[in-house]
Amino acid sequence: MRKAIIAVALGLLASSAAAQDSRVYGTWLTASGVAQVKIGPCADPSTGALCGFIVGLVNPRGPDGKPVDPAAATDYRNPDPRLRERKVIGMPLIWGFKKVDDGRTFEGGQIYNGENGKIYSANINWQPDDTLKLRGYVGSPMFGETQVWTRVK
Repeated sequence: MRKAIIAVALGLLASSAAAQDSRVYGTWLTASGVAQVKIGPCADPSTGALCGFIVGLVNPRGPDGKPVDPAAATDYRNPDPRLRERKVIGMPLIWGFKKVDDGRTFEGGQIYNGENGKIYSANINWQPDDTLKLRGYVGSPMFGETQVWTRVK
């Protein structure tokens, strides 16, 4: 009987932790308003607890500055010439995050900035107003920039 109670208690704790993690899951509009990012658990746990991929673009432009169809937009600012032709839709944007015990904070991840082709270290924190605070930085979070992402309904 005691083992059954312990098993039930552990199950409830695990489902509570998963529910907390799920607060950050969903589709989010970036602070710049140009991309929608779907965040969820990483398909490969070795890449972290949390990953995100671009699922939508708002008024994308090509290298010549002219509007392009979102499905045709490419990662032309990427410093790696082999990646400049990859499609932006479906492209990984965040990866490598580790969950902090509070269930709403993820640290130690990375974010790709498609606007300048650079990768930054990052932390994510879910806010009670159902926004995400994402802090990208180089070296230390003290030397970074915080963005607020809003949930796409």
